[in-house]
Amino acid sequence: MQVFVYHSLRKNGYYLYVSQENNFESVPENLLQALGKLEPSLTFELTTTRKLATENPQTVMENIQQSGYHLQITDPLAPLHVPDKAPAGR
Repeated sequence: MQVFVYHSLRKNGYYLYVSQENNFESVPENLLQALGKLEPSLTFELTTTRKLATENPQTVMENIQQSGYHLQITDPLAPLHVPDKAPAGR
């Protein structure tokens, strides 16, 4: 599945995935208003085996197929990796 990802200029860390470029018809109007201006971020072929930084590819595909979009909310201040244990001595 080809996906087009847009990031919100109003809400830092919010990304909207759709299956057609600049097609936001299935996205609720109140969500589009809350996100404000959307900038293209990237385009790629999404498969169930493709690794994504913070999302489950199967979930993204299901959301796009069922709802027409997927919204990713990423906390820009959160670390990408949290160790399982604290370093020794702490």
